[in-house]
Amino acid sequence: MTLPKDFCERMKELLGDEYDDFIHSYDTKINQGIRINTLKCSDTAAIASELGAQAQVEWCPDGYYIDKEKISGNHPYHAAGMFYFQEPSAMSAAEGLPLGENPHILDLCAAPGGKTTHIAAKMKNKGLLVSNEIIPKRAAILAGNVERMGLTNTIVTNESPDRLAAKFPSFFDGIIVDAPCSGEGMFRKEPQAVDAWSVEHTLSCGARQKNILDDAYKMLRCGGYIMYSTCTFSYDENEAVVQYMVEKYGMEICDIPGLSMLSPGIGSFPNIEKCRRVFPHKHDGEGHFTALLRRTQEDGSPCVPKKKKIKKTVNTALSDAIKSYREFEKKALNHQCEGEFALFGDNLYLLPESVDISGIKILRCGLHLGTVKRGRFEPSHALSHAFAADAYKNVIALDTVSDELKKYMHGEVINADTNGWCVIAVNNCGIGWGKASGGIVKNHYPKALRILG
Repeated sequence: MTLPKDFCERMKELLGDEYDDFIHSYDTKINQGIRINTLKCSDTAAIASELGAQAQVEWCPDGYYIDKEKISGNHPYHAAGMFYFQEPSAMSAAEGLPLGENPHILDLCAAPGGKTTHIAAKMKNKGLLVSNEIIPKRAAILAGNVERMGLTNTIVTNESPDRLAAKFPSFFDGIIVDAPCSGEGMFRKEPQAVDAWSVEHTLSCGARQKNILDDAYKMLRCGGYIMYSTCTFSYDENEAVVQYMVEKYGMEICDIPGLSMLSPGIGSFPNIEKCRRVFPHKHDGEGHFTALLRRTQEDGSPCVPKKKKIKKTVNTALSDAIKSYREFEKKALNHQCEGEFALFGDNLYLLPESVDISGIKILRCGLHLGTVKRGRFEPSHALSHAFAADAYKNVIALDTVSDELKKYMHGEVINADTNGWCVIAVNNCGIGWGKASGGIVKNHYPKALRILG
């Protein structure tokens, strides 16, 4: 790989005597990782071993190194949301964010969903998680991963940071800002990023990151934390951005729990060593930077969650939808879902908590239960992933190598001695719905997820 001359000069200045070791890392093996989903798997080591994991990621108890050539997204465990492909160094951000009881958390630049699904697992699906992505196509991918991983406390939004800041002043206990950056840390995995690199680009990224953090600060309550991260080595996008937040807002740079084994931040600014860096010549991961910032000043009035006023006609429709769902629930689930329901068109949702979401673009709002048409309720794919298999009354448990499971994931009918709506599952985790009658299970696995060929 031919690296830009200006990039090499900047890295020499940054690393000094370590520069030659850093350059040599471009000729070494690239690390691939998975993170086991603790919302679905209690024995993460056993699942990792079954998937052929090579070693545990030092800074993430649920992260493992994997040979990606030996496992793909077509694996039944992936379809069931039992694991997520994630760059090992990227696991550091969500792992280091402090969480209180039932917190309000925002993942501001969330697609494709690695940090969102990670922090939701650490939250144990409690509290409220708002996961935002400004680019619509990437937001759709984010929503799909939220569904697959079984997140029920998450609202997926497609908004700009400034519009969210106007909606949620001083509202969140913690905010993850995995900011758009020049991507220097991913040159080994994404060589195309080398062609787009320039010194000017790193400076423009730094300016953009400061603007994003300005909006994030407005949404953070006093005492709350911002976890700032990038996948770049650039000082202008890392420590200099942190310094900007400290000088402008008086934010405190905090130690990051569990990341002491990573390299400290660089520079002479007070407490900058509490930031953490991943260098590929020193750690088993690509380039990454994390900084934990705490808001120490109170400005303005905290946002108070409000219920959206719903017209009476909509309330009637909602009541009818809930009734249809309850009838389905009695037949298909072993427990009753409690909380606030919301109806968007024909789609019924169980909200994570009562909060005013009017006026912003929503892709998902908590747990999508299903659709109601002509008085009939049809469960969503998300509902098959929301609970452990023993929460459903009719479960068809299949082995990962069984022909019936292969047929199901191809979209074919399968055989089973049951009736009505049923969940097809592996290792006590649902993959999708089927509807059985007369020994035949009609396939309701989403067409977009089916394995062709």
